[in-house]
Amino acid sequence: MDPARRAMIYGRKSPPRRDIASPRRDANTRITKPTTSTNSKPANAAVQKYLSQDEQSRQFVADEDKFVLKQSKKKADIRVREGRAKPIDLLAFNLRYIDTDRDVFDDDEHDIEIDVPVPTAVVERLNAKELEELDADITSYHTLETNKNNREYWNALQTLCVDRRQKLKPTGPEGRAVSTVSADVEKILAPKNLEQLVKLEVQIQAKLRSNEVMDTDYWEQLLKSLLVFKAKAKLQNICAAIKENRIKLLLEANPEKAKVLAITSQPVVATSSVDAPAKSAPTLKPVAKFPPSTSSSNEPPPGTARFSTSGNEDFSQATKALYEREVARGIGEDEEIFTAEESVPTVAKPLWAEKYRPRKPRYFNRVQMGYEWNKYNQTHYDHDNPPPKVVQGYKFNIFYPDLIDKTKAPTFKIIREHGRRRGESFAPAGQEDTCLLRFIAGPPYEDIAFRIVDREWDYSAKKERGFRSSFDKGILQLHFQFKKIYYRK
Repeated sequence: MDPARRAMIYGRKSPPRRDIASPRRDANTRITKPTTSTNSKPANAAVQKYLSQDEQSRQFVADEDKFVLKQSKKKADIRVREGRAKPIDLLAFNLRYIDTDRDVFDDDEHDIEIDVPVPTAVVERLNAKELEELDADITSYHTLETNKNNREYWNALQTLCVDRRQKLKPTGPEGRAVSTVSADVEKILAPKNLEQLVKLEVQIQAKLRSNEVMDTDYWEQLLKSLLVFKAKAKLQNICAAIKENRIKLLLEANPEKAKVLAITSQPVVATSSVDAPAKSAPTLKPVAKFPPSTSSSNEPPPGTARFSTSGNEDFSQATKALYEREVARGIGEDEEIFTAEESVPTVAKPLWAEKYRPRKPRYFNRVQMGYEWNKYNQTHYDHDNPPPKVVQGYKFNIFYPDLIDKTKAPTFKIIREHGRRRGESFAPAGQEDTCLLRFIAGPPYEDIAFRIVDREWDYSAKKERGFRSSFDKGILQLHFQFKKIYYRK
């Protein structure tokens, strides 16, 4: 550099001297280490590019499955609204009330008014071919679902389908051999909830792993049936959540129907799919289980729709008063409501049918259940795992407040079918014979019948096991229990 120019730049001072030990500052041939680390860059750019394409492919498949699932639910909703639903559509429509992944914009404002059957009812009414088709449809939904609760719902339904198909198959020699064991197993597992079933499963597995002497067929059949009843228990919990969420939605749109649904025993009212209202209907009403009437006094009270089975049910004010008074008495600890009504075969209409409108009497019946600690039950059960409850008696209360001839009390008779006589048994091993108990009254009431267990009645006058047959103030009461059989050594 020119010394004059150097002096002008650095002034009168001499230029700074470079440390001979410092690195040479040359932009073209730089020998210092770079300040930025090179570890952040991938060693192989091709691998990084391949992994990113794989992730994109997985994301594309997931989005495609999500779209297919959404479209399947939309199609199911449309078929239900138009009254042409398939079994899988009814099951998918039930799930809408607890599906957190559902898009609210896909719902119609009248969807909450549509009553569909409970999931178990949908499965139980299908034949073998329909169950096979339903099983394939459920598998598709289960594969596409990512929501944990929804997958449990479809998994439980698939378990019920497999069990139902197994029961519809012809029974071979092995199946007949364990039929008595299966009957006991169902009676034990049916009343237990999900937590009790899980606890019982652990106990049974521990018992089978032990070296103690036991009835292996019995305990293996019990363990095999446990999965089915666990699926039923899960569905019961899911149906309870469905009912609760639907009631919350109905409280805003239809408070009256919400109150009726809240006091019914079933989570979702079981009706036929053809009864579902169409989308184009201007006003939608709940599907009624009783005949419409212009008089409000003839309509059944809320919560009693399941007792109405025909169009000639008696809903007079007198009957309503008697019924409500009997309901107010409540149900005992070992009692259950009994509604096993059977159709009564009639050859011709009664002579008084033209003069009086025939009507079916209303009733509020109870069945008494309890344990029988015989030698067999004492050997196979204990108080922690009690034996299945058996029917020990019945309490029939039939209401006839509007009898034309009040001097003639209604009567009853026992009808044994297929030529069976008293004391004879045609039932398979492990099961009990049944018979029809028919109640007969004069005009304007039709006969009514119930199927009961055919065992010997106890006619003693003991207070706790007393026999009662009376007709007073329009109520026919028939209360009885079965005789206890004591085996002597």
